Parts: sequence; structure tokens; C-alpha cells
Amino acid sequence: MNNNDTYRTIDEPSEGLFKDKGSKFLAYAYPVSDEEQIKKHIQTLKDTHYKARHHCYAYRLGQNGEQYRANDDGEPSGTAGRPIHGQLMSFKVTNILVVVVRYFGGTLLGTSGLINAYKMATVDALENSKIIKKIISDRFRIQFDYTIQSLIERLIKEYDLSIDNAVYNVDCTYDISVRKNHSDVVLEKMGKIEGARLTVLSRG
Repeated sequence: MNNNDTYRTIDEPSEGLFKDKGSKFLAYAYPVSDEEQIKKHIQTLKDTHYKARHHCYAYRLGQNGEQYRANDDGEPSGTAGRPIHGQLMSFKVTNILVVVVRYFGGTLLGTSGLINAYKMATVDALENSKIIKKIISDRFRIQFDYTIQSLIERLIKEYDLSIDNAVYNVDCTYDISVRKNHSDVVLEKMGKIEGARLTVLSRG
């Protein structure tokens, strides 16, 4: 089966830790779906770890991580955000944020030391997480008369569609989720059922 409608992410937040010459690097990984969630997580960590010197992060959004950012938060350019982002790509995960909070230990680590520290803290957080595969779905609303309910139900069963919401009044209304790879076929077959009215709720 073609799996170009799936992506890898983590199922719940996880943490990691790396220590070097007295400095502590605390890594926090979060599954996220938009920049608003990202801002909230970062601000919460800044509030919690207000004594920490740096709160560096990287995130990837979108099926292929096409929306991304890496932030060094005061560390030398390229020594923090980039190695964090590099591990997100290495683990092939997206819709994810990793923030590494650094408590300075008094000894400078140098460029290579910093890169290694932010990388290893991120690796620890990701290895402590559960990586899952998610399916990208489109959502549609189908309105139909009771007389064709059996035809609708047959199509739902055939493609293992998820009914997110069902309303039974004079007509029936189903809000359904369809995996992206099946959307065109399902829409075409639904369109051939006389009396079925389709509305697109969301794509991907």
C-alpha cells in the first residue's frame, strides 16, 4: 500500500538529559500541530526554568517537516538549534518540538562540545519517546435520506471510514474521516449515490 499519507511523530511528551563539565542540558519533546502550541510550550518552560541561561529549540511541522525553525537562544550560532533540528530529521519525525534547557556549569564547552551536548540531549528525549505513525485524513460531511442509508453504510465499511459525528433528524448527517490516499475514490463513489450530498470540511 502507498503510504504517502502518513508521517512519524511522538505520541506524548518525553524528556531527556545530558551533562558535561557541570552544565546540564534538559530536553523536552512535545507532539505539536501548530505554532500556537509551540509558543505555549516554550513559554511554559521559560517560566518553569527561569534561572536557566538558555532555552534552545527546534521544531518541524507538516507531513515532510517542510515548516521548521531552529533557535540558538544566545548560544553561538549553529551550536544548539541546528543540532536539535538535525536529530528531528535523523529520527524522521515531524509535528514535533524539542526544547533543550541549559543550566551553565561554569566551564565553557566550546563549539564542538555545545553541538554534541544539544544533540545528545535531544537523542535522549527522542529515545525515551514512543514514535508512532499517523495517517493524514480528509474530513467530509454526508447528508442523505434514510432510504439510501444502507448504500452509505456499505461504502463506509468497504473503506473502513471513521464516523466522527452522526445526527439523525429528517435526514441523516455523517461527519467522516477518510485517509488521504482514499479520498478521491470515496468522493467519486459517494457522488454516484443518488441523493447523497457531500461537503468538504477539511483537507489533510
